[in-house]
Amino acid sequence: MEFYQEETNKLRRMIVWLVDIIVVISLAWFVVYGFGTQIRITGQSMTPELRSEDVVLMNRLSYDLGSPKRFDVVVFEREDKKPNVKRVIGLPGETVQIKNGQIYIDDKPLEADKGLGQVSLAGLAENPVVLDEDEYFLLGDNRDSSEDSRFVKIGNVKRRQIRGKVWLRLIPFIDFKLVE
Repeated sequence: MEFYQEETNKLRRMIVWLVDIIVVISLAWFVVYGFGTQIRITGQSMTPELRSEDVVLMNRLSYDLGSPKRFDVVVFEREDKKPNVKRVIGLPGETVQIKNGQIYIDDKPLEADKGLGQVSLAGLAENPVVLDEDEYFLLGDNRDSSEDSRFVKIGNVKRRQIRGKVWLRLIPFIDFKLVE
């Protein structure tokens, strides 16, 4: 009887240990998948907020539970399946237009800090761009060096193309900070 009880206790400890390992691995996967997807910035389109070769972390869960907001910095997948990083300017159902270097949303000037409401080249937004209920208008912060929703190659970005929100600059470590 004593042997049987000792073996049962060993088995019980092994099962508890196995469950603990599974929980830790699952939790680690959840954190890395949800908040830790690394994206390397290419090009200068998001300067000065993000520069070429910066490594940022993307939060996938923020848009599984909610929707992109104006001025969020997002990762979206272009038609060629490459990830791209831009800032949300126009939201679903809105009309975006760029007149005389100023961005207008539904015929009202966009109120934005850091010059985010200014654009020198209007592109497609020279005429009103009406966004469908699942479309966003995205611009790079460095408007003079950004291929974004103003151009046919990108155009309006569908909700399904948006992968997540950029939330942390990881590398270079000296510039480690939350992304605004």
